[in-house]
Amino acid sequence: MPAAGSGQRFGQELPKQYMPLAGRTVIEYSLAPFIADPRCTAIVVALAATDGRFASLRVAGESRVSTVAGGALRADSVLAGLEAIEAADDEWVLVHDAARPCVSRAEIDALLDAVADDEVGGLLAVPLADTLKREAAGRACETPSRDSLWRALTPQMFRLGVLRAALQAARAAGRSPTDEAQALEWQGRQPRLVAGSALNLKITTAADLLLAAAILSQHGERR
Repeated sequence: MPAAGSGQRFGQELPKQYMPLAGRTVIEYSLAPFIADPRCTAIVVALAATDGRFASLRVAGESRVSTVAGGALRADSVLAGLEAIEAADDEWVLVHDAARPCVSRAEIDALLDAVADDEVGGLLAVPLADTLKREAAGRACETPSRDSLWRALTPQMFRLGVLRAALQAARAAGRSPTDEAQALEWQGRQPRLVAGSALNLKITTAADLLLAAAILSQHGERR
């Protein structure tokens, strides 16, 4: 779980993963379904080198949870986490955003079931429903087709060795993927898309916190 971001886009002094949400913090909700799942044998959280908050959370005391120093970019943090995992290269790993507190166990199960026998791996995603606009100087200048376009979510699931090598190759080439699937795509692989839920939102603005609280209140049985 990459959690080294400073939350600059969120517009708050407190990083978004530590914002209060329904009695806990965002990151505690993001971790909860994985801590509760016995199939998840280890959890690595990549933190900023100066992070002084995570250690005070109850989840930090979970036996399967460990931490590593993350990097300036998401890909750096994910790679640091992967390099800290002591497991065979063919073991499956899931990467999940620290700022996605509403992922459901049903989504995780669907991803595991769909990708378990896949040669490449895959990710949760949602087909685009909105009309898209291309902007030029503040004006709409084109309406691209949304056919075959999906919005990427997390978790994303790949073999440890394959994902680690893809991220290492991207770093060596001076490229920074915005998600793990892109690093695989750059190597000519085609990750499987697994339908997720639009409720699996990423906290980006203060308004998203309100939406997340409402979603969690309707699905309290998951936690």
